Amino acid sequence: MLKLKQTFDLQNDVVLDILRKEASVCRVKEYSEDVDTRILNTESDGSILYSWKGSTGTTRIGKYDSNTKQNKLLYTFDKEVCVSSCSLNKEETLLAVSLAQNTRGRERLKPISKCLTLLIEIHPINDTQVLKAVDCRVKVQFLHQETVRRSVLESHLLLLTEDGYVDLYHVLLCKQEGYRVVMANLERLSKTAERIVEDFCWAQWDGHMQRLYYLTHKDKFLLRCVQFHPNHNCETVLELVLALPANSFHAVKFENLGFDHYIAEKPKEEPVRMQVFTNRIEEGSMCVCYSQPLKDKQELIYSVVLVHKDCSKKFRVSLSSETSQKPSHFHPLFIPIGYYILVYLQDHFLHCINTRQQELLCHSLFLSGDEVNVGLLREPANVTVLQMEDQSGCCLLDLLGGRIHAARLRPAYLLQILRSEARPRCPSSKSDPQRLAALHCLLVYMGNDPNLELKIIEWLCDNVNPLESVDPIQEFILASLYRIAYEKCLGLDKVLPYSSIFAKKEVPVCLLEVPGVICTTELHIEPDFKAKPRGPRCFWSELQWNTEKTKHLDAVPNPRYRTPLIQADWDKLRSERRPSSQMTHMEENTKKVLSMVDTWCLDRKLVPLFQEEDRQQRGLIGLTVDKLREHLNKHLPRLGKKKIDSLVVNYVAKLLELIRHMLESVWLKYKLGPHVMCLMQKASPAEWSVFHFMLRILESTRGLCLPLPPGYHTLFAVFAVRCLPHHTFLQYIDHGFLQLTETFVSRLMKDLDNSEANERLKFSILKRLPQPMEKRICHMWDHPVSSGSISRDYVKKLLEKHSKNKGSPFTEKDKPDFRPEFLPLTYLAKILSDIEAQALNPFEEQGNVDARFVEETALMQTLIRLGFEAK
Repeated sequence: MLKLKQTFDLQNDVVLDILRKEASVCRVKEYSEDVDTRILNTESDGSILYSWKGSTGTTRIGKYDSNTKQNKLLYTFDKEVCVSSCSLNKEETLLAVSLAQNTRGRERLKPISKCLTLLIEIHPINDTQVLKAVDCRVKVQFLHQETVRRSVLESHLLLLTEDGYVDLYHVLLCKQEGYRVVMANLERLSKTAERIVEDFCWAQWDGHMQRLYYLTHKDKFLLRCVQFHPNHNCETVLELVLALPANSFHAVKFENLGFDHYIAEKPKEEPVRMQVFTNRIEEGSMCVCYSQPLKDKQELIYSVVLVHKDCSKKFRVSLSSETSQKPSHFHPLFIPIGYYILVYLQDHFLHCINTRQQELLCHSLFLSGDEVNVGLLREPANVTVLQMEDQSGCCLLDLLGGRIHAARLRPAYLLQILRSEARPRCPSSKSDPQRLAALHCLLVYMGNDPNLELKIIEWLCDNVNPLESVDPIQEFILASLYRIAYEKCLGLDKVLPYSSIFAKKEVPVCLLEVPGVICTTELHIEPDFKAKPRGPRCFWSELQWNTEKTKHLDAVPNPRYRTPLIQADWDKLRSERRPSSQMTHMEENTKKVLSMVDTWCLDRKLVPLFQEEDRQQRGLIGLTVDKLREHLNKHLPRLGKKKIDSLVVNYVAKLLELIRHMLESVWLKYKLGPHVMCLMQKASPAEWSVFHFMLRILESTRGLCLPLPPGYHTLFAVFAVRCLPHHTFLQYIDHGFLQLTETFVSRLMKDLDNSEANERLKFSILKRLPQPMEKRICHMWDHPVSSGSISRDYVKKLLEKHSKNKGSPFTEKDKPDFRPEFLPLTYLAKILSDIEAQALNPFEEQGNVDARFVEETALMQTLIRLGFEAK
């Protein structure tokens, strides 16, 4: 699971160098491996302080520079001593040490203290000052800060005692003889000590960020953080109440404050193990992790307080009775890697907790069983976690072996999880939640690696239905866009979608549960921020804003944008036939997006997209921009309208570019070329695979109501007509999977010959076209039927032009309800019909009629009919 790279080996990097140097000055005749070398501390710049017993039997302290890979002797005592704590100031002029003094044997009758704390001048070696002589352990730690007063030489030293208090010493320095650096205030040194903490039971030093976390307990456990600033002032910046058991610590516990190899009695296993992690890459991200004791060694409880998310997650994990190993160490190891916290209990489980997407368990990877192994050679009890300066990973220090490894997540292992099939009762198979968590880790956390992204696209292409409960293509699109947008603006994590799960009406049960893990969430942990505002880039300002933003968004309904909600607006927009102001506005949005895509893709034309007008997709692009902009303006007004507009246009442009990138990847995978647009050839197996992949992309984007790049439907139709039988192709059209574009139909009419099968296909397609498009397409098809249609249209236009000049004989009420087959004959029949209508109707009642004349005429006509009269 972890990729471990050795960065330090005490034997090779230090011991062999010591032996070579001592042999060169004839202190030893030959190399000897019996050198008692011990790691004492790691400073914030990566330097490693160590002690060893020299050939003369005296104790020496040295420094290994991790940048230059060089060792340097700092100080040599005049006898063998037990160094329990050590720290070096940034300028390498002062060395602070705590010595554990021997109170046994012959020394037991002497009135000496258990711990002696010294401050030593080492540039050059000169005076030594005793800071404390007490009967408890003392930890020493210099502050390493970028000072704003470069003209003044000074150092600042923390002393943390087992009695539960912390003192801060301000040491003034001066130069003598041009190069000697000595302490200037020896007589006043003890008076400069400033008591900054009283009565703590746990403390942790963060050297990279110059912070001290400590825990106090009266009525409740209260976590506090003291921040040391470049001007050497310090302030309490945070207070947080923690729900810990009453007897959490038997003695004062120190974290990241060096290593004491001379503890008289082995300390008991603490009921609680606790660590605090912050992340400078994730601006304003802070996690407090602690584990609680096992119950009969069958259950483990651990909690992760996500201060930046204003919530706390408590996990209860049942340990499998089938595992061959019993836990030899009560507490798991907490390993911070990026925004993941890995909780590892050897031979039992590994839980990669996603601290950015924490809502659902399925976005955090949980592995269990004997196969769980992160690659550590030692038990976790002997491993110390050291955060790296860039905080993209961490370092694991094996204190017994004297080795340091840089630890990062291993992409190959996550890809292996993706590719494993879900098979019941198969230990090596992985469930949907595990593969979904692995997919999100690869896409969001490691997504900047193009080679890794290509492997994921190949996995999507090669597997028809890799996940049963979610659509992996939807997850790929949303997670990739989330990562890209989050890099642009860190405030989008609560308002942009990162998973299609939130678009579902009901989340599948298998994604809500992880076998063997029970998770309870506590909202509103109420951290108390006390830091003074120090600019927008200040960590504590960002953390406070993140917490307040989360509280606000948790209180409003549906803060996360859901893409399918625009479906109703899209249906309404498509039904509009006449141009409107809204459609004009949508078109302006689309132009902004496509102008950005064109800028990015000037030199990339592998896949024929963005080369035609697609009115439907242009409308959906514009609507997506409009609705997403409206959502961000509602929930994140602090960003400002100009910033939001830029973010939204970028988001939609990246969506279109991402889909094109997916097609380009499979294009290269199957080595396709321009010949795929030739409609006269049947598709190859490779082209059939691409067609199927395009169909899955189409279904995925339709499910989320996301736009596609203009030209996608044309390309998909070309693949469809080459891959599918004609009757199946027509069914795809009738069921809405295929959208007939004018570009595709015109190409089909020109490229396909007029064989019997092709004629039937063309007639079937013409029947399915809207009337305006049908008329335009007829002009492109060289066929008698098409020629007849063109002739009818031409005659009709001529006659309509004639009728405009002389008055149209056609009226609305008497237009023929049949389709005229020969327009000139129909026109002549209509003229005669109108002339007949204009003639006098003898049966209509007329005014001023002579009744007597009508009577006589009728009688005469009757006599003629009967033969009594001649005409």
